[in-house]
Amino acid sequence: MQLITISGNCGRDAELRSTRDGQKVCSFNVGVKNGFGREAGSVWYRCTLWGKAAEAFAPSLLKGAKVFVSGELTHGEYEGKPQYEVRVVSIDMGARPSGQQSDTRHANQNGFGTDDDLGSDSVPF
Repeated sequence: MQLITISGNCGRDAELRSTRDGQKVCSFNVGVKNGFGREAGSVWYRCTLWGKAAEAFAPSLLKGAKVFVSGELTHGEYEGKPQYEVRVVSIDMGARPSGQQSDTRHANQNGFGTDDDLGSDSVPF
């Protein structure tokens, strides 16, 4: 298993849907700046968030929103170009594109919580 942590912006509004068995899944794309100056570009990651966290975060994952994502990386090829997918384990929201307050919830495999759930005795990483 390959784990990755990325920081970037949503390329479009997230899509929330249900699987045949009723499980919620939220799909969104994250663009990550790569390189400097004239050589700068973006690497795009297709991210999926599942369950209660998918329902909770979908309304906040709007085009331009800053996100910090950690999860399991898979990669392949589509039409001759590399394609990267991340099954999200942890997500933090930065500033929203409309200037609204940031969302500090963290998703994990067991659902989601807030910064307050971490407690003062928690390790900061």
